[in-house]
Amino acid sequence: MLDHVNGYTLFDTAIGTCGIAWSGVGVVAFELPEATAADTEDRLRRVHRAAQQQPTPEIERAISAIVAHLDGSADDLRWIPLDLRRVTDFDRNVYAVTRDIDPGRTLTYGDVADLLELRGAAQAVGQSLGRNPIPLIVPCHRVLAAGNELRGFSAPGGTGTKRRLLAIEHAPGFDDPVLF
Repeated sequence: MLDHVNGYTLFDTAIGTCGIAWSGVGVVAFELPEATAADTEDRLRRVHRAAQQQPTPEIERAISAIVAHLDGSADDLRWIPLDLRRVTDFDRNVYAVTRDIDPGRTLTYGDVADLLELRGAAQAVGQSLGRNPIPLIVPCHRVLAAGNELRGFSAPGGTGTKRRLLAIEHAPGFDDPVLF
């Protein structure tokens, strides 16, 4: 049980109802929209064993920035505090590199592994990002397979969601407004 989670809330965005869970340290989870708002809430409640709460002022500020970001106002969201106490050191390192990727830019799993000085660890990076509890804020959608291909995205909607997030950020090759 994630006993350090203080609460969660749902909020509407341009892509649907998202959810965020937090502790006294920072954000512990972010949920991209499931098929319904009830499904998003169920996942937050079930996975993070949190209760719905009124967001703190800092979380309210984060929600406003996320809503604006998903409306197309690029914010790197790096200023949002995270609580990564429940992830491994390896995952924490992968997430730190991933968080440094600017909106509209991408790296490959191999690039991230190289930046961590772990040549040949692209698959491990991919697995780490598949466990990412805070997508968008830890922008795992900005990491692509070799050849800049979209492959496996564990968030709801899979690679379609990944493509949509990259289009919102005007990433080269994904910024075609006709996609949606």
